[in-house]
Amino acid sequence: MLSHPSFLRIATVFSLALAGLLLLVAPRASAQPIVVGIDGEFGLLNSTSAQAIEMGVRVAVEEINASGGLLNGRRVEVATKDHRSIAARGIANIREFAAMPQVVAVFGGRFSPVIIEQLPLLREARLPFLAVWSSATAIVDNGSQPNYVFRLSLRDSLAMPFMLQSASDRGLKKVGLLLTNTSWGRSNLEAAQEYALRNREPAIVQTAWYNWQEKSLVDKYRKLRAAGAQAVIIVANDDEGALLVREVAALPQSERIPIISHWGVTGGRFFREAGPALQQVDFSVIQTFSFFNARQSALEPFMATARRIGAAQRIEDIDSPVGVAHAYDMMHILAKAIRLAGTTDRAAVRDALERVPLHDGLVRRYAPPFTPARHEALGPEQLLMARYREDGVLVPVGKAGR
Repeated sequence: MLSHPSFLRIATVFSLALAGLLLLVAPRASAQPIVVGIDGEFGLLNSTSAQAIEMGVRVAVEEINASGGLLNGRRVEVATKDHRSIAARGIANIREFAAMPQVVAVFGGRFSPVIIEQLPLLREARLPFLAVWSSATAIVDNGSQPNYVFRLSLRDSLAMPFMLQSASDRGLKKVGLLLTNTSWGRSNLEAAQEYALRNREPAIVQTAWYNWQEKSLVDKYRKLRAAGAQAVIIVANDDEGALLVREVAALPQSERIPIISHWGVTGGRFFREAGPALQQVDFSVIQTFSFFNARQSALEPFMATARRIGAAQRIEDIDSPVGVAHAYDMMHILAKAIRLAGTTDRAAVRDALERVPLHDGLVRRYAPPFTPARHEALGPEQLLMARYREDGVLVPVGKAGR
């Protein structure tokens, strides 16, 4: 029979060993998940942009979790909030995300005017904000130091020059601008004016403004054409873009001129709303990415995961492709930043986003994605024009798709 002191010594050793084992196991078993927020226009009628962003994030998160998660096995989870394209809702959503300590960063949606109104709160909350669709130049060029906004998306100061150059390349020497009366439209006007200072063609003959949810745009279109425009460059979302296409298609063929569109139209049910009229109008739209151009080494694992989680079976099934691809790449870049920081502290993750050295993504090879002086991940090399096929699939100009 063991003496009392011996029994105590054995019991103590056993307790210490058990405690050590529990310490080894506990971090994986009880560590809280790392949460990534998405603030988007989920409840907006006919919109597909927020859903596309969510798909891209969730495919990347599935891959990250399948490979062991982050920071010693912590799972990544996704939380979504709906601002319905209303700035006040977006501000409230950011305030709620900022109050959730497990949220490490927030992905933003399509609408630049909403995000511009959110900037003061983002600056105050010091919450990393990842812009994967919105294009207004001021979103990143916001004057904040340190800057908590990182964009993997189109930028108006690149988009408008590219659309103007696209018109010039087609021999269209005079264009009219049809712009939304928002900060997004004004951002594009500023970019157009800067382009005009350096280039004689195409000449911008006139600018027309419209408000969201207008019932007709054809009079503005006619005024631009009467001013000598050989093409109209429109900055619009899906509703207004489809409205213009239907109205132009109803005109005599001699009065139809090409429409070159910003990419807001691809964030909703534009093809469905435009209907058969789209095949009667010369309509092209700027993009930063097409799944038809993707490198197979990046596309194949993405599609394998997308099929596994039921997100898409073919690239033709993917609505709003730029939103999906941008969000997918940005989520993987964020994961690398979290690993580099070794923590989910927001300030440390912000700093680490500037130090990720390399990422081979769907859209491009980022080497690096960001630097302290550059919070823009994409450049003019990624820009292309695309058209809708008769089946509604968006394909690069000059490609028939698969």
